[in-house]
Amino acid sequence: MSLGIVFLSEVFGTAMLTLLGCGVVANVALKGTKGNNGGFLMVTWGWGIAVFSGVYVAARSGAHLNPAVTLGLLVNGKAEYAPGVKVDLASTFTYFGGELLGAFLGAVVMWLAHKQHFDAEPLPASKLAVFSTGPAIRSAPWNLITEIIGTFVLVFVILTFGGTPSGLGPLAVALLVVGIGVSLGGPTGYAINPARDLGPRIAHALLPIKGKGSSDWSYSWIPVVGPLLGGTIAGAVAAVVPIIAKAAS
Repeated sequence: MSLGIVFLSEVFGTAMLTLLGCGVVANVALKGTKGNNGGFLMVTWGWGIAVFSGVYVAARSGAHLNPAVTLGLLVNGKAEYAPGVKVDLASTFTYFGGELLGAFLGAVVMWLAHKQHFDAEPLPASKLAVFSTGPAIRSAPWNLITEIIGTFVLVFVILTFGGTPSGLGPLAVALLVVGIGVSLGGPTGYAINPARDLGPRIAHALLPIKGKGSSDWSYSWIPVVGPLLGGTIAGAVAAVVPIIAKAAS
């Protein structure tokens, strides 16, 4: 498979992820929508369905949709990111680039779908929350730890039970994301994906959103660094677990 196909697959898959994922947050958070005040559980299920859809769209490239997943596969020692896609520097950055661009584009399309409601929403914080995550209690060390743990669970389970997300199955990955959201998502909004947070945050900064306020760049490194660390740790631990299990038996 060519890297061009990999790139486009990840762009379209991650765009679908953020279109639907950020879209459910818009439906809950913005003034006057049919789903306004639908609650956190509605958001978690919406994100699960967004993952489900994105994995199907990006199946050809292994549907990473997330630099932390790509990094986890790299650290885990996989020979291929997807069938016919060798793990090397070029393919790694192809995945990263496709994921980030896709996340940005999906957020832009989401904004177009909710344009009138962004205009009607009086609170800048609610507008930013549609695009990117933020902590319930702001504490950089603890917010970072939360993101590391949440992403570790995501990547470790994917690696342990199925290799790539497409191998594990779209429904299983979707339910895993819902589980992480309801169990670990309260403190930070569970970015668990650097592209999912950074791409839409860039869109928020660039789009002509009425009364949007700050894009909160002082916090933006946490949902990038935390998931990358969590994915790295998960990849390493998942590589060691079979060795330990074999030795124990």
